[in-house]
Amino acid sequence: MRAAIVAALFTSALAAADPLPSGTIEGVAGAVSGTGADATRLGFGYQYGWRAAWQPMTTDRAYGYSLRWLTMFGAMYNADAARLEALRMVLMDFTAGLRYRPWASPSRYLTACAGVELLRSNQELPPKFQRSFVGPVASVGIDQYTWILLLSLDVKYGLIADGPGQVALIFGVGTGF
Repeated sequence: MRAAIVAALFTSALAAADPLPSGTIEGVAGAVSGTGADATRLGFGYQYGWRAAWQPMTTDRAYGYSLRWLTMFGAMYNADAARLEALRMVLMDFTAGLRYRPWASPSRYLTACAGVELLRSNQELPPKFQRSFVGPVASVGIDQYTWILLLSLDVKYGLIADGPGQVALIFGVGTGF
């Protein structure tokens, strides 16, 4: 009897943790607004696009890393910088960050990422009157794994140092592989 209990405990201790999908691809959409002096220059609007991520992790670990690529298209309305039509933008982010699971549930994670953003608009933006910008970007959010989907909600602040400052609330729905 003791041998059976010891064997059961030993084999359960050696059981591997459930792997989470290492890669994910998501469709994303959200609301965006200019910040600070750029609030009136850029106005407010929407963004949509795709995000791919590599974030290998197992359910027995509370910490992990994440590499993300985000491409979004958007339009800004009520922008002082807009000449004849809505201000249109394309953004590409490459970020690296950490994932943390503070809950007992192995399906929900907090994320914090930082990296570089490329932004291109259809019109020149003050004060530098350029159409292309490169600068730092950061985001915080939450990832929730469901039966077959990954749901995410992020707050992103872009072009922190030099360029048009924006804050965006981004919702994503995707799948892992």
